[in-house]
Amino acid sequence: MNKRQHYISWDEYFMGVALLSAKRSKDPSTQVGACIVSDKNKIVGAGYNGLPMGCDDDQFPWEKTGDFLDTKYPYVCHAELNAILNNIGMDLKGCKIYTALFPCNECSKAIIQSGITEVIYLSDKYAGTDPSKASKKMLDSAGVKYRKVESKVTDIRLSFNEADI
Repeated sequence: MNKRQHYISWDEYFMGVALLSAKRSKDPSTQVGACIVSDKNKIVGAGYNGLPMGCDDDQFPWEKTGDFLDTKYPYVCHAELNAILNNIGMDLKGCKIYTALFPCNECSKAIIQSGITEVIYLSDKYAGTDPSKASKKMLDSAGVKYRKVESKVTDIRLSFNEADI
């Protein structure tokens, strides 16, 4: 018997972990996940966009518009920052981060400071905005590579049905 063909690539696997992490987000409009991977293809951190620990997500706003303090923006931690903060306690120098959405300028600062050397993203839907331009300028200046994930698959189905194993 030969080995199974058509298995997913490392990029597809780690982006899949980032997308699965995003399913934990309580944000009703945007769910983003991130996964940090060592140079030996070991997952060393994961996160999703949400409130800091100890903040009850039923007590904070999820609105996108309105007075600043009545929106989600001053309270939500982005997936990339959460993945960095949730790492297993190792130095992240030389690691890669997979993220569903190209990182904002604030997350790019944390990525650079943590020593992560490559960003792999699925969507760059805010390309051309000032935060995205600032992000790319900083990543370029710091020598952090970034690229859009290349995938041969468009979706992956997960089943919790024992009969599917």
